[in-house]
Amino acid sequence: MYIGIDVGTQGARVVLMDGEGRLIGSREEAFVLSVASREEQSPEMWWAACRRCLSSLLAGVSFDRSGIKALAVTSTSGTVIPLDSAHRPLHAALMYSDKRSVVEGEICTMEAQDWYAGERGGIRDRVGIGVGGGAGSRGGYTAFNSSSGLSKMVWYVRHYPAVAEKIRHWVHAADYITGQLCGRWGITDYTNALKSGFDLHQEEWPAYIYEKLPLRKEWLPEVVASGSPVGVLLPSLAKEWGLPSSVQVVAPMTDGCASQLASGAVDMGSWNTTLGTTLVVKGVTQVELADEEGRFYSHRHPDGGWMPGGASNTGADWVREFPVVPEVGSFIPTGLTAYPLRQEGERFPFVSPQARGFAPEGVAGPLLFAANMEGVAYVERFAYELAERLSGEKIKAVYTAGGGSNSHTWLFIRSSVLGLPLYKMRYVTGAAGAAILAASRVYFGTVGEAARNMARIEKEVAPEEGLRVRYEEGYGRWVEEMRGRGWV
Repeated sequence: MYIGIDVGTQGARVVLMDGEGRLIGSREEAFVLSVASREEQSPEMWWAACRRCLSSLLAGVSFDRSGIKALAVTSTSGTVIPLDSAHRPLHAALMYSDKRSVVEGEICTMEAQDWYAGERGGIRDRVGIGVGGGAGSRGGYTAFNSSSGLSKMVWYVRHYPAVAEKIRHWVHAADYITGQLCGRWGITDYTNALKSGFDLHQEEWPAYIYEKLPLRKEWLPEVVASGSPVGVLLPSLAKEWGLPSSVQVVAPMTDGCASQLASGAVDMGSWNTTLGTTLVVKGVTQVELADEEGRFYSHRHPDGGWMPGGASNTGADWVREFPVVPEVGSFIPTGLTAYPLRQEGERFPFVSPQARGFAPEGVAGPLLFAANMEGVAYVERFAYELAERLSGEKIKAVYTAGGGSNSHTWLFIRSSVLGLPLYKMRYVTGAAGAAILAASRVYFGTVGEAARNMARIEKEVAPEEGLRVRYEEGYGRWVEEMRGRGWV
C-alpha cells in the first residue's frame, strides 16, 4: 500500500491506495484562511494538517500496517519558502498566486534571455514562453511572471535583505512536507524546479541565477526525477503512526503533474483533459513542444520524454449561468457556433487578448447549453490538433477528469468531435497521483507501470460515426469563425 499527500491552496488531503489502485481510505482537512492567504500561507499549518490527516487515516482503517511501503507529496507549483539552517521557515510560504513579484519576473526574464542568447548561441534556439512562463525549446526556462518560484525568491531577497542573510535553503511547498517526513532537505524534483529556473536539458541551475540575480548557488536544491527515493520515514513519525521504519519517502511532484498520473495519461501519445472551471490538457510526447506563441510548456517525464500541457480560459464555468442543467441529448448536433468564454482574452489553445465569448443570436435554454458544450469540445480538438502539429506525434488516447466529465452527454459530444474514445477515470486527484508516484520506483520500477496498474477507468465513451461526420462540419465552421474574428 502507498500513501499520497496533497497540500492544496484550500486544504490537505491524504489517501491510502493499494498497488491495484483500490482506495483503502482518505482524510482531508480544510485550512483556516485569511484574506492574505492568496499571497502567503503558513508551512507549519500545512504540516500540522498533514500530520492530523495521517494520524486519523491510519487509526481509522483496519489493516496490517507493515504493508505500507512508501509515500509521496504533491503541492502547488511556484510556491516557495526560505528556510534557515535549522530548516525552519524564515517567512511564510510565498504562494503561486501572489502577484507582488511582477517586476522581479521581468528582471528574471531579461537575465534569462540575455544569458541563453550569449551562452547557448542565440535566443532563437531557446524560445521563451509567454503567459505563465515556460520552458524554452531546449529546456531553459526563459520567461517568468509572478507565478514563478524564481520571481518570488528574487522579490523576497530584495525586500528582506537582512533576513535573507539567514537563508540556508529555498524549498518548494512539496519539498517542505517531504523534508518534515524524512529529514532530507535541499532536494526537489524536475517538475517543481522548472518554474524556479532549472534547465531541464543541461540538468543544472543556469549561472545567471546566482551571477546576475541576488541569489546564491548554495541556496538552490539538488534536483532529481520525481518518484526517486530520497529517504525513509523519520523514526519518531514511524513510531507515532505505527509504521515500519523502512517506509520510503520519494521525491515529490507538482499537483498538475500528479493529477496527470492519476488520469492514466502517462504513456507516449496519451493525453488528459481536465474540464473544470477551465479546460486543461496534459500529455506525453517523445519531443519537447517548442511553441513560440507560449501556448504549451513542457515538464520532463520521470520515465523519459516530456509532459507538455496548456490551460484555456474557456471551460465549464459558464454552466453556472444556467439555474438548472437541462437535458440536451435531443438537441445535438445543434449546427450552431458558440464560444462560451467568460472573461476577456484567451491564452490556450490560441493567444488572443481580443478574444471574447459569443453565442448565436436568439438562442437560449437547452439549445444554447448544447451549443456551448459543442463550443468547448471544439476548443479541445483545436488544442489536440495543435499538439500534433508541434510534436509531429499522433494522439492515441484521451483520458478525462474534472466536473465537466461527469456529464455523459458532454463526454459523448467531445468523443464524437475528437473522433476518439474518452476514458473517464475514477480517482483523479493530486493525492491519488502522489500515491501512484510513491509506488512508481519503490515497487513497479517506472511511473508508467505504476499508473497502468493503479489508475482506474470508470467509464469509456466511444464516438458515434454519424455524429462524428456532422461534427467535422461544425468544427470547420467554428475554426473559420475564429479566423474571421482574427483570433487564430
